[in-house]
Formats: sequence, structure tokens, C-alpha cells
Amino acid sequence: MSTQMSPQKIVIFILYAIALAMGVAVIVLPILGQAVDLSLVGIALFCLGVAGLNTATGKS
Repeated sequence: MSTQMSPQKIVIFILYAIALAMGVAVIVLPILGQAVDLSLVGIALFCLGVAGLNTATGKS
């Protein structure tokens, strides 16, 4: 039995995955002694914002 996701749900999933990956990078990179560019945080927050707005408006 196969279940299909709508293209919009796939986009939301990808946005959340990007935000999660960037959040992990912002936490892990300083532990490894690497400098973290704050644009990573900005991009992650943008992805979360877009996904959150899409969910809040009921378009998912």
C-alpha cells in the first residue's frame, strides 16, 4: 500500500528538514571549533517561518 504526499506537504517537509539541519550545524560547529556564520541561523529561521505561516493558514 503506497501513500502519496501532496507537493505542498513535501515542500513543508523539506523546509522543516533544512531548518533542522541548520540548527544542528549551528550547535555542532562551535563544538568542533569552527566559526558559525549567523546567516545559517537566518536561513533556518526563514525556513521555519515559511513553513509555520503555511501551516497556520491551513494550506498544508
